[in-house]
Amino acid sequence: MTFYGSRVLWPPIPLADEKKLSMHPYFSQFITVAAVHLLAVASPGPDFAVVVRQSITYGRNTALWTSLGIGTGILIHVSYSLLGLGLFISRSLVVFSVMKTLCALYLIYLGVSAVRTRPMQKNDIEAADKSSDRRPGAGQAFRTGFFTNGLNPKATLFFLSLFTVIIDPATPLVIQAGYGIYMALATALWFSCLSFFFGHDSVRRVFYRIGHWFDRLTGVVLIGLGLQFAFSRNS
Repeated sequence: MTFYGSRVLWPPIPLADEKKLSMHPYFSQFITVAAVHLLAVASPGPDFAVVVRQSITYGRNTALWTSLGIGTGILIHVSYSLLGLGLFISRSLVVFSVMKTLCALYLIYLGVSAVRTRPMQKNDIEAADKSSDRRPGAGQAFRTGFFTNGLNPKATLFFLSLFTVIIDPATPLVIQAGYGIYMALATALWFSCLSFFFGHDSVRRVFYRIGHWFDRLTGVVLIGLGLQFAFSRNS
């Protein structure tokens, strides 16, 4: 539109749209955070091994509680990152070593328990589903996931990098907290999907054909991860 020889914009940009445009940097930042987190959570690690074992050994419900515990464990890393404690933990040799040792011992404990699994009889899968004595309770399953993720030193370094490199320090704290809540929910949802898949009766029966050997293989993986954490150098 031209008015008296001067070019003006028409229609004018509403104030609300200007505010939306100002939020675009946070939206693009969120997409980056979501993509990086997806790659991290989908990669095999302690969380994956624990959820798969819980699904096949104890069934879908137990694995779902474990998945919820893993998602809640994410909030630990988010909390100390928002409080600025992530940098302190990563640079404190004593604190980081203690955290790494606790994680290593816990993974080795889970691994040894899996390796010691005895062969199951033909009808043990039905008995395991019906018996509440053998199957862990909701609280125990939740704690397994919570401690597996919350004590993971690699998760500490991941969230430290995320909140110092990828996320702009100038990003409002509320938005950063929103990123953290999203990652906790997305993590719980991802492992819940794995729980539904590996906890399906047909899938469990296939794995039960190799029985205790699958548990032992998972146990070796967990022990290996624990030893890797125990003897890895702080960096």
